[in-house]
Amino acid sequence: MKYRVLLVEGNRLMMEQLANVINQTPDFELAAKYQSDSDALGQGGVFKPNLILLDVENRNAPEILADFRRVYPDTSIVCMGDHWQAEVASHLVREGARGYIIKPFTGEYLVKAMQQFAKTGMEVTNRTVSFFSPKGKSGKTTVIANLAMCLANKTGEQIGIIDADLQFGDMAVFFNLKPKSTIVEAVRDVDFLSPISLSGYFTEVNDRVKVLCGTANPSLSDRVEIESFIRVIHMAQSLFRYVLIDVPPGFNPTSIAAAEQSDTVYLVSMINGGFEVQHMRRALEIFEGLDRHEEIVRTIFTRVTPCDIASQKRLEQELGYPVDCIVPNEYQIVSNAADNGRMALDIEPDSQLTRSINKLAAQLTGHKQIRWDQP
Repeated sequence: MKYRVLLVEGNRLMMEQLANVINQTPDFELAAKYQSDSDALGQGGVFKPNLILLDVENRNAPEILADFRRVYPDTSIVCMGDHWQAEVASHLVREGARGYIIKPFTGEYLVKAMQQFAKTGMEVTNRTVSFFSPKGKSGKTTVIANLAMCLANKTGEQIGIIDADLQFGDMAVFFNLKPKSTIVEAVRDVDFLSPISLSGYFTEVNDRVKVLCGTANPSLSDRVEIESFIRVIHMAQSLFRYVLIDVPPGFNPTSIAAAEQSDTVYLVSMINGGFEVQHMRRALEIFEGLDRHEEIVRTIFTRVTPCDIASQKRLEQELGYPVDCIVPNEYQIVSNAADNGRMALDIEPDSQLTRSINKLAAQLTGHKQIRWDQP
């Protein structure tokens, strides 16, 4: 798509800098530039822009946006600021802005921003889901990876995975990825990032699924500061329709922070003896401190044999809490898929594991509750 750009920027030096970038960027043409809102509102329409880049820094942004929306009802408006402000950006998008970018920007940044906004805008209806296990070896990585692919296939939406299991995250191995950047670099650079520039830190699995990979070495885990980690989550929420966060086992600052930023928290435990239900019950008790925990906190048991409605009901009775998902013991399918660089749901689309993942995806996408004994 070719863009005729109306640039509105109060600082003359910044306006000239941005005008030069726009003129030098393929498929972007500077139709007009203004320092004054009133001049842009009164005179800019004659240039027939299809994109307005609107400075909202240190101003009454919602009011200014409303004025431009009224005068240019059919023109995409992208707001500009000096630094990323998640709440301001979200509010402006809800009020009709196509997106929010950081200035000054390069031509490459501008192109990436418009490509992203063309796919999804800046997501307002994001859903963030964390996956927590009371202990390790729960099978949650298998669930997350296959669920991400399933959600992408079913919805056509953008899916982001954040591997926040800082010491032993293995999402990169699971997808056979070789990331150039990891969560360590993203958190380190967050003061200088916006969602568009953060997207470059994610590694692409395909055109709809991307992963912010975990640390390259367990010793680097202490470099991930919690406040910066939360800011990365907020930016990711503007990039992806669904954000799936893999957190470390046990309760620690990382898992707690992820849970507090999530719409849904899945507690995942693998049936491998007699203590998993007890561990899950204790985890549920700790999560009672989370606001609306009964709505937010859900449970998944993996390697359930037999994987049928009777087993689900038995686990619910023992746990004293609803069980949202049971996953069968399909180690051979998962192993074969991983060896071939594929997902289990692709290797065996009719398997019980695939049916479980499909039903979990149906719950997350707002479809009616599906009984786990149905095909």
